[in-house]
Amino acid sequence: MKFPSLLLVALTLAASAVASPLTTTSHVACPDVTPAPSIEARQNVTGPSPCSIVSSIVNNDQSTATPTVPARLAYDCIMSAPLNKTAAIELIEAMKPYIVWQSTQAYLKDPPAEYAEKVQPAVDIYAGLDDIANKVNSDAFIGEYEFGWALYTLIQSAHDGHLVYVPDSIGAIFTWGRPISLVSISEDGQKLPAPFVYEDILAASFTNSTYTPSAILKIDDQDSATYLQELSQHGSLQDRDALYNNVMYELAQIQLGTTGASTGMFSGGGRGRFVYPGPETKLEFANGTTKTFENFARVLVSFRGIENGTALSDNYFLYDSGTASASAQAMAQDAKDKSRIQAFANMNIDAPKESEPDNDLDFNMAVAAAEASSTSSRVARPTAAPGYPEPVIYQRNNLIAGYYLEGEEFSDVAVLVVPSFVSSAYAEIEFQRIGTQFIQQAKADGKTKMIIDLSANGGGTILQGYDLFKQFFPSILPYGGTRLRAHEALDLIGQKFSYLSDGFPRDPEIVQNNYTMADIVSSVFNYRTDVDEKYENFESWPDKFGPVENHGDNFTSVIRWNMSDPLNILNSGGIEITGYGNRSNFTEQPFESANIVLLYDGYCASTCAIFSEFMRQQGNVSAIALGGRPQYGEQQAVGGVKGFNNFNWAAIQQWVYEAYENANPEEQAQYNASYQANYASYVPFNRAAIDPNINVRDGLREGDATGTPLQFTYEPADCRIFYTAEMTVDVTAVWKAAAQSKWGEASHCVTGTPGYKRGDHLTRRAKVPRKVKRDTSFEKSLRLFTDITAIRFDGDAFMMP
Repeated sequence: MKFPSLLLVALTLAASAVASPLTTTSHVACPDVTPAPSIEARQNVTGPSPCSIVSSIVNNDQSTATPTVPARLAYDCIMSAPLNKTAAIELIEAMKPYIVWQSTQAYLKDPPAEYAEKVQPAVDIYAGLDDIANKVNSDAFIGEYEFGWALYTLIQSAHDGHLVYVPDSIGAIFTWGRPISLVSISEDGQKLPAPFVYEDILAASFTNSTYTPSAILKIDDQDSATYLQELSQHGSLQDRDALYNNVMYELAQIQLGTTGASTGMFSGGGRGRFVYPGPETKLEFANGTTKTFENFARVLVSFRGIENGTALSDNYFLYDSGTASASAQAMAQDAKDKSRIQAFANMNIDAPKESEPDNDLDFNMAVAAAEASSTSSRVARPTAAPGYPEPVIYQRNNLIAGYYLEGEEFSDVAVLVVPSFVSSAYAEIEFQRIGTQFIQQAKADGKTKMIIDLSANGGGTILQGYDLFKQFFPSILPYGGTRLRAHEALDLIGQKFSYLSDGFPRDPEIVQNNYTMADIVSSVFNYRTDVDEKYENFESWPDKFGPVENHGDNFTSVIRWNMSDPLNILNSGGIEITGYGNRSNFTEQPFESANIVLLYDGYCASTCAIFSEFMRQQGNVSAIALGGRPQYGEQQAVGGVKGFNNFNWAAIQQWVYEAYENANPEEQAQYNASYQANYASYVPFNRAAIDPNINVRDGLREGDATGTPLQFTYEPADCRIFYTAEMTVDVTAVWKAAAQSKWGEASHCVTGTPGYKRGDHLTRRAKVPRKVKRDTSFEKSLRLFTDITAIRFDGDAFMMP
């Protein structure tokens, strides 16, 4: 029997939503549905197995690029995959050597009181791994999915976007979705926000619409705000307001295509794609109507010949525990990735090109020839991201762009949109160039005020954050204090890399001809790289390594980037840092601190957090936070990981291998007796759906004698603004509200506003300004989903969506 594609069903629902608003439908009976974060009991199935039905659908219906099946069918299939207990224990043990590198272990176990109260509770990763191992041995897990879910949620509970491990059973076979997206909006910008179906907001924004959208009161029979806050806790961010925002559809995420959180966690974007939403979703609206939707699963493998759960395990869960050299393992990982892409190619599906990441919205425009000139006028692109105006200048993948606002009140305001600090090598130089050109052009055009919109910014290349700060504050030396956790593997690698680097000049022209030596000489493991807390050279590896005790754990000395190091170009994607080298002529500060404001949706992590630390602490720039939970009070600006550096596990394994291969027999014997053998297993890579990562460097604030990582420092924004309906379809409404709140007389800030009570001032309806005509790019955006399988991320401080 052939089932219709759920993606087509989703598009049909989305299209019908524009013609007939969802909230005007009649009451639909809904069966009992388990809340999204829960794992349902497996159904008893007679006849064809769930996996064989999935196989039939996928291989008989090739009408969509990524096949979809009903969520319940996919769930029953993955739940039927039996657990290989031996392989499960082996995976847990093979993960532990990499967890050693996590710099925040001690603080995760014992966080500061304010962090535990306002942000997230304590978590002990090692104790959690041991607990999962005990449950495996006691047969507490039904199959691979329950084991994988326990492992995934343990790692995710750290709420550290750099600490990533997604088991194959969670993210390599199916990902989950709903056919609708939500937004959280305030009726007038002052009342508490409420969730709405985004298709309703779109429908109401067209001139041919005559109704007013109604707020969602309940989801699956649970209070909507409670439900969405519980779901949001499965996200990668740490701050609860930022997590709540990330559940929703947001224009800033959409402009990033498949490399962002797409249409929000609720619809299956970002980390929501790993959370089973149940078979159906039932919505109850303030106007008394209800609507029930069937949820779906995207199928990520071919399923050819898969008849049951056992066959699924045998074909797609790589239990082999064999070891190999790091280089051989890297090739095997590449082959594994290519095999997944090839599975789709066999079904006549085109995989995105690595050099220019693709997405469903065709947002990757070619760079116009006029853009190359620093004096170029406004450049139109063939298709803009929905909700964004025509830019003055832009990067082809929307990683950075500059805009001007219309209206006399905003005639002196420029907007620099920075949703990324570059995560792929091809865009590094272009990113810097566009930032420089826009700042210069804005000044030339008489702009005296600058909004820097950092919404949706998951980070990227560390030194891009340093560089953009230096473009705004060329006379200030960024502090950027960091440290690594001091442990045996780091010490032995550092000893060997520092020894091997002896005699190599810090000249990129010399070392770049030997990739391995360039990597070794320019790495943090060479004591000659970086400077100490006083911005002086380290004298030796022991001088750099320490260890220094803090919070019951051992760390390296404080480490800072040496801005004048000629080898920075090897770590920056090829750019020279502003103020140094061929950019030493940048000396004038383009805008006063009081005339700059940072704008956040909370999804700011990694390099974005680094840039924010510089701008707010050293540049004395104010910050505005958007949205958040339906409650009054302060809200953090930076809601993502504030660690300063993440390592890919494969890179760690490679460095271990390089240290071992360059050791003498006596040293190799020492390595074998200590740490090296722990990194020989390929199991963590075989069993991962996406590249595993670890946070290796804490960010430290200048002058903080406690040594508390920035990750555990609570920092409210200077102003908080609620989203309105207009802001979800027109981003300039956000920018204008920010400009008025910072420099105008009509502030939109609600932070600390007294006298409001949730029960009396909760939004029930949405006032939506009518647009002149339908914008099909919004409707196309509803098909977007997060997909990073064919994209290479090169950033060294980047949070994967």
